[in-house]
Amino acid sequence: MQAWQAQLEWLFARQRFGVHPGLGRVQALLTRLGSPQASFRAVLVGGTNGKGSTAATLAAMLEAGGVRTGLFTSPHLTHFTERFVVDGQELPEEVVADALARVRPAAEALGASFFEIVTALGALLFAEAGVQVAVMEVGLGGRLDATNALEPALSVVTNVGLDHTEFLGDTPQAIATEKAGILRAGRPAVVGVAPEVQPAFDAPGADLWRLDDHLLDLRLRGWQGAQVTLRTPAGPLTLQTPLLGRHGARNAALAALAALRLGVPAAAVTRGAAGTRWPGRLETLPWGAGRVLLDGAHNPDGAQALAATLEELQVGPLPLVFGAAGDKDLGGVVAALRPAVSEVILTRAVLSPRAADPRALAELFAGLPVTVTDTPAAALEVLAGRAAPLALVCGSLYLLGEVRPLLLGRAGERRERWQ
Repeated sequence: MQAWQAQLEWLFARQRFGVHPGLGRVQALLTRLGSPQASFRAVLVGGTNGKGSTAATLAAMLEAGGVRTGLFTSPHLTHFTERFVVDGQELPEEVVADALARVRPAAEALGASFFEIVTALGALLFAEAGVQVAVMEVGLGGRLDATNALEPALSVVTNVGLDHTEFLGDTPQAIATEKAGILRAGRPAVVGVAPEVQPAFDAPGADLWRLDDHLLDLRLRGWQGAQVTLRTPAGPLTLQTPLLGRHGARNAALAALAALRLGVPAAAVTRGAAGTRWPGRLETLPWGAGRVLLDGAHNPDGAQALAATLEELQVGPLPLVFGAAGDKDLGGVVAALRPAVSEVILTRAVLSPRAADPRALAELFAGLPVTVTDTPAAALEVLAGRAAPLALVCGSLYLLGEVRPLLLGRAGERRERWQ
């Protein structure tokens, strides 16, 4: 345990060096580690929103098809090992600590960033675990993201919205070009992007499937998720997903198309879709006398999708516990959520230096009853006093990472969270 904590302290300290897009350092790091990524097929899953749920669904489908599968996601909600999952199980702390100790000397010599180290660590862990396919969630953008140092057997892009504009550009077309950088000429790709940014994905010359060309039917089933029917070369395929909302159903459909392109049998695709679980994204947990709906909506597109789902579920207006990073378009987020909200309890992720001061957020919710708290625990105490049958917690994933263990009565990590 002491070795584990020491390795994490070193790694998390590197978050303060910031984000440095580019592939040179991570490629050099992978080479020094013996090119572990060469031992498995990689799938890159990018997009502005829905990357994680799409990646998790695809991994479940591969596992259902008997493929030994690694799943790499970021950021983690509660524990660092959530980022490295093999056949549905997080890798043990001691395994991750041992691998990180071996990555560290080369990472220090190269000046690698936090995310570059984590990406290389994932490749090493998956190689040593003997995975056949690694599903890798892209971190920031695509073209210059560390995960793009892996040569994908297949690429997936969920959608394109305005986020991280300081790195990716301030128009959908500019961001689409960055995200299209994970596609490879002549290799299969599946995209669910809007028509106005589609040309950016046609340009790389990938063997492209567009979701809207294959989506025959989508039927929402309330709290049960959705039913989706897809056009495939073998005929129509119908699957059930527990992911909520229209955007959740589309993410499941993208994962299904990707799985089919990887050779997963249709029966395994449907089993995997039905068994997918993705914590913190439209996840319902008990609290007090009612329930809390957790969601990581942290940009305008995500907030709009959340608001649409609440309308589809015919719930609301709801009490909202909200906290977010100060570098987001919070005006756009709040504008999307406002019709679904009855009152607001503002707070902040204690462990995130990027978190906005809740007092500064109050004016965004002018006209609604607002309570300001300093910690997620205090916000939940206020919420418990409301005795609402259903409430919403959303904003930063770092906020959810602190709220979720409180709801479950579990301990979370106690380290600053930047990435």
